[in-house]
Amino acid sequence: MSFSQISANDLLQHRQANPTLELIDVRTPAEFRSLRIEFAQNIPLDRLAPSGLLAERNGQADEPLYVVCLSGGRSKLACEKLVAAGFRNVVNVAGGTKACATAGLPVIRSGSNWSLERQTRIAIGSLVLLGAVLGYTVHAGFYGLSAFMGLGLIFAGLTDSCAMGLMIAQLPWNRSTSGSGTCQI
Repeated sequence: MSFSQISANDLLQHRQANPTLELIDVRTPAEFRSLRIEFAQNIPLDRLAPSGLLAERNGQADEPLYVVCLSGGRSKLACEKLVAAGFRNVVNVAGGTKACATAGLPVIRSGSNWSLERQTRIAIGSLVLLGAVLGYTVHAGFYGLSAFMGLGLIFAGLTDSCAMGLMIAQLPWNRSTSGSGTCQI
């Protein structure tokens, strides 16, 4: 069994027809606080427990459950996880929160937190640069760091998953549920 996918415009129409539809956002709490769909519930991908969610829904695995992230990658992983756990009506929102905001869904914006994707690009770019500088100035073996980051990017592209992003999601400012640990840049 698999999940279905809809556009942000279709989600808007479904929401207008059913104001109680359930939408979960699987981004980090910091990303969620930065920009979120007004009626979305935040359950970060690394904390998504399908059995607990099913219990909250009183075992109603047939009711539609809509899943969103920033652009669609993490929500796809969450959908796969939910389907594997027995949910029968899981719907991925293509284009993510960005597309939903463009489509006219009600969103809440606060602060200027850096997205997980942006943090990951900065981290990988820094490590590539560090490997190149150390390879040139200290020892040629440090070029391996740059090569390793390049291989990681290729793997991330082929598998549509990013280990570096998952590690960065564990950092305190990405896990905090209060405003105190937020990366305000």
